[in-house]
Amino acid sequence: MSDVSHRSVLLEESVQALAIDPNGIYVDGTFGRGGHARAILARLGSVGRLLAIDRDPDAIAAARSLAVADPRLTVVQSRFGDLTGAVREAGVSGGVAGILLDLGVSSPQLDTPARGFSFNAEGPLDMRMDPGHGESAAAWLARAEVAEIAAVLYEFGEERFGARIARAIVAARAASPLLTTRALADLVVRVVPTREPGKHPATRTFQALRIQVNDELGELTRVLGQACDLLAAVGRLVVISFHSLEDRIVKRFMRDEARGPRFPKGLPITAAESCGRLRLVGKPTRAGAVEVAGNPRARSAILRVAERLP
Repeated sequence: MSDVSHRSVLLEESVQALAIDPNGIYVDGTFGRGGHARAILARLGSVGRLLAIDRDPDAIAAARSLAVADPRLTVVQSRFGDLTGAVREAGVSGGVAGILLDLGVSSPQLDTPARGFSFNAEGPLDMRMDPGHGESAAAWLARAEVAEIAAVLYEFGEERFGARIARAIVAARAASPLLTTRALADLVVRVVPTREPGKHPATRTFQALRIQVNDELGELTRVLGQACDLLAAVGRLVVISFHSLEDRIVKRFMRDEARGPRFPKGLPITAAESCGRLRLVGKPTRAGAVEVAGNPRARSAILRVAERLP
């Protein structure tokens, strides 16, 4: 099972950044439709191994279909925030040679109205990466207070009209529940007084709710520390972010792990104790003009790479 509508962003750059050992063990923490996974498998030898993780059931179905044809691939349905548990479930022993995280929402999720991620099509206001678990966006909006909704819109969507939108949501739900993507998008269009050029007025609201519903920033914070623990010496951590909130977390984590622990002056510590666990590899990479022209989603992507020190 594959999805030709989905184009993996920064595909060659991210796979090259993994510096693949044909005999190594790799983790694709965000399988999606398998673009990165297939590129990794193409570079692995007969004893190399790839663990694919995703919490989206459609992505897992695609991964298991691929695994039938390639025994080097192991599939675990899981949040990547439980990376250690997924690795344990897969029976992976020994250090991991590389971990790839392609963050955010995938094209198939956006393009499937029934998933509720997009304001461009009518569908249930769901937004869950795994529709079988957790609270939908509609359910959360039905119970959250004005201040809580406004805070989420501002913090996760950087929506300057968050308070105005939050008040309108609470007022509207008193008359009728907000159950569909179109109902929410139309409400935002009515409430937001100005529009950013080239952006739908509901873009920031939908982003914020998706991040809230899936705890995306919490998942990212949790996976980064686990990834560092699981990597073998010279193993690579490769992360593709799509908005500033994600990238800020990744950038700070890699910077802090490269810098090492900060001790008060005068403490008797060894050189080893003052060293970080990671080494930054190269500069952040963005998609080129050709890729952006063929795949507009790549415009905001940024790739960061770090290597585990011995």
